[in-house]
This record gives sequence, C-alpha cells and structure tokens, in this order.
Amino acid sequence: MTKATATVQRGFGAPASVRWAMGLILALTAWSVQAQTDATALALDVTGKIGKTNDAAHRSYHFDEAQLLALPARSITTSTTWTPRSSFTGPLLADILKTVGAYGTQIEIHTLDDYTYTVPVSDCDRYGVVLAYSINGRRLKISDFGPLFLIYPRDAFPDELAGASGDSKFVWQIKALIVK
Repeated sequence: MTKATATVQRGFGAPASVRWAMGLILALTAWSVQAQTDATALALDVTGKIGKTNDAAHRSYHFDEAQLLALPARSITTSTTWTPRSSFTGPLLADILKTVGAYGTQIEIHTLDDYTYTVPVSDCDRYGVVLAYSINGRRLKISDFGPLFLIYPRDAFPDELAGASGDSKFVWQIKALIVK
C-alpha cells in the first residue's frame, strides 16, 4: 500500500474537496435530524383536578395528535410581541378543560423547556383562549413556538393584554397542563 492510500484511509490527508464533501454530508445529516426532531407530534397531558382520565393509573388525560385535531378548531387573529399579526388556530382551552371534566380555578402550564406559568380558568370565558397548533395555516414547530402555543386575542384587549403582564400569558412549547 502506498503512503497516499494509507493517508486517505485514515481520513487525515484527504484532498480538500473530499473533506468538504464529507463536511457537507455531515451537515445535511444533522439538519435532517433537526428537521425530524422539530416536527414533534401534537400531544398534551392534563392532570390535577379533572373528572375524566384515559391512562391506566387514572391520573391523567393524554391527548394524542388525533384527539387534539378532532376538537373544534378556532382561530384568533392577533399580534404578539414575537410575531406580526397572524392567524393562530387550535382548540379552545375551554374545550380541552371540558373534555377532561376540569373543576379547578387555575391552570398550571408546563413547557418542553420546563418553564411553568399559571393562568386563571376564568381567562377561557373572558378571552376565548386558544391552544394553537398552527399559525397562518402552517403547523407550529418547536423552533417557532410549537407544538402548542397559548394565544390570547391581544389586539382585541390591548389595555389588558399588553406589556410584560400580558406577554407572560403567551406560553409556547406547551406539553402539559395541571388543573388546580
């Protein structure tokens, strides 16, 4: 075996074009994995003060993608601090609470990055809050607030839903709710 062949087999002395092609292949593979990871299926777990469960231990109600998409979809067209005026679509939070037989007064929201925030159940009636899974007809991805994003009609209630206190109600990357 010649010295040149041995070097290429180890990968260290490969011509620049081969190293560039190998780098491109690795980058495309990483991008493909990220794109697949970002296309997280819709799911939501609800626990706490609920009257209906669907797990074996009778402690939670797990919504899979089909169940969430089967709920009546509503849209709120509004702007947020992070998005221009857009149409956000998903089930009403009130419909999710009704499905699970919720009887609490607060909803603790949990996100994929372990952030938690609590909103009053009364916001459902006051604002018609939506748990959005799409923006302008396009499914939300983890990289753009998905898979679920709590949306309030900010433009319809600017005095109540603007500023830091209003912004805090817009929770994204939601994975679970605890009714308290």
